[in-house]
Amino acid sequence: MQAQRYGTAAGLRLGSNNYSRTVGLTAQQRILKHVTIEGIVQSDFSRNTTMHLLLEQHKPIISKRFNYYYGLGYSFGWEESQVKNPDTREIITTYGNVTNGVDLIGGVEMTLLNTTISLDYKPNFNMSGRQEFYRGQVGISARTVLVKSKTQNKKKRQRARAKRKKNRTPFFEGIKERFGRN
Repeated sequence: MQAQRYGTAAGLRLGSNNYSRTVGLTAQQRILKHVTIEGIVQSDFSRNTTMHLLLEQHKPIISKRFNYYYGLGYSFGWEESQVKNPDTREIITTYGNVTNGVDLIGGVEMTLLNTTISLDYKPNFNMSGRQEFYRGQVGISARTVLVKSKTQNKKKRQRARAKRKKNRTPFFEGIKERFGRN
């Protein structure tokens, strides 16, 4: 059973964590039967702007219109960071730190009327640029289905058929090759 109803979908994402509320763009492309690649660009239009590239595995819950997914990916961006100085009891905040990290993601999504609504949790593990090692974000996304899975599968079959036809040897030429006659 297929796990999602779309081949390509794009839309808006609203994210929230302890540091900021973000608005962003999200796009998903199905690359294998149960696998999508998702790109997210999000910002709070002040101190935090991040970009994420995620590989996600989808599994149906009730049908291909309602499923859960999980995955991992890479993120980079410009974020604020807070450093606590225990001696002076000060919190020092810096902005514009170039950050790199590893993301995990887990969520559920439902597709109705060519619209996909998803709710997810996306923890980020910092590799460089930010004092905190871990930040989690809850996100809600609404995407419009741009290419349905039926259409994507049909195009894939047509390309495979054209490739087979191009590589096919005519019947009589194949017989001549087998028996070595010219």
